[in-house]
Amino acid sequence: MKRGFFTALVTILFLQLGNAQTIKTGVLIIGDGSNAVGASIQSSVSGAKTVLLLPGQDFDATLPSGNLSSGIEADLIKRLKVSDQSKEVQEKAFGDKAKVSSAIKSWTDTLKNLTIIKNASWLKLKRSGSGWSVQLSDGRTVKATALINADRSGKVSEAIMVQNVNKPWRALTYDNNLYRTSIAAGQQVQNVSSNLLFVSDLLIPNQENLVVLSPQMESVIAGQAAGALAAYAAFFKTKISQAPLKEIQGELIRYQLSPMPFADIKLIDSNWKSIQFLGLSGFLKADIVNGSANFKPEQLVSTAEIKEPIKEYYYKAQIWFDDNKEPQMTLGSTLSLVCYVGGKSPKNTEDEIKKNWSKVYKFKTEYDPKRNITRREFAVLVNDYLKPFGVNIDKSGRVLR
Repeated sequence: MKRGFFTALVTILFLQLGNAQTIKTGVLIIGDGSNAVGASIQSSVSGAKTVLLLPGQDFDATLPSGNLSSGIEADLIKRLKVSDQSKEVQEKAFGDKAKVSSAIKSWTDTLKNLTIIKNASWLKLKRSGSGWSVQLSDGRTVKATALINADRSGKVSEAIMVQNVNKPWRALTYDNNLYRTSIAAGQQVQNVSSNLLFVSDLLIPNQENLVVLSPQMESVIAGQAAGALAAYAAFFKTKISQAPLKEIQGELIRYQLSPMPFADIKLIDSNWKSIQFLGLSGFLKADIVNGSANFKPEQLVSTAEIKEPIKEYYYKAQIWFDDNKEPQMTLGSTLSLVCYVGGKSPKNTEDEIKKNWSKVYKFKTEYDPKRNITRREFAVLVNDYLKPFGVNIDKSGRVLR
């Protein structure tokens, strides 16, 4: 009997030693909710080696209705394959954790950079140099460059002695330039969908390579933004505080996450990306009514609404506006503006625009230089030829020249 017990004890010790390995990764995520879903998928598709510690066997996530769904959240909704478009049926499917979990699993199983450790129990979580180290109860250790705290139990915050700061989503406003720094948008809060999320909302001062997703932010959208931030630090072996805002915004837009909450511009819109880029510049501002922000793509563009923001971005624009005082912008005057400010040949530029008008830009209107230009057309042409997204801004959204 004693020999049998001794043999069993040796076997257990041998298995523990066998499991006492170190797993090195770029991004470590702890959690199982919607925040963790968005963070783990985005981190892995952005090229960072990612480990997710899942407290249980499955995700505990839902897809809340009412959001201006984009990015990973919109993709998950497609994967649910809800053929009935009625609100009641959709809401039932979005709230069905088993169905949502199945859709998540079918996606995450295909991601080569993502390792999910289910029923993960950990003993210690601490700093390891500029990164993080977590000791699992099975003897393994995970070391990571960046940590995303998507834990809803409070255990992670207690272990690292960093209190979560419950920062809410903030409604879009043009009272200042902070909207230019948005990294996610569209989460509905109290019937308001014109909400934004900023880099500072996910970070804690003096806590490098730590991204915090509070329960108040719980959404795939917020998680996706966090995943891109952490992945940048891991992929380039740097600090999250050194991640260029434009790089993060560009990465998220590349994966179809909206940084601007335009309710009337859907992901399937052929000009979605151009309108998102231009929206971040503020050249054309949304009409915000009852908590909803509309771009109004077919509305005509006045000279007055674009004058000051474009002058802020480009010195040469001042001279152009001094010489062009018509109240409405036309296709011809827009061509003149982009050529003068961008130093381009009017003839060559017009030839390119005509060539791209219906085939590339997918415009359904006719090209006529004398016609007043729509906001959609203006957004696409200015984005294409002046590239305002390439102009640097500071943390407050002020243009740096």
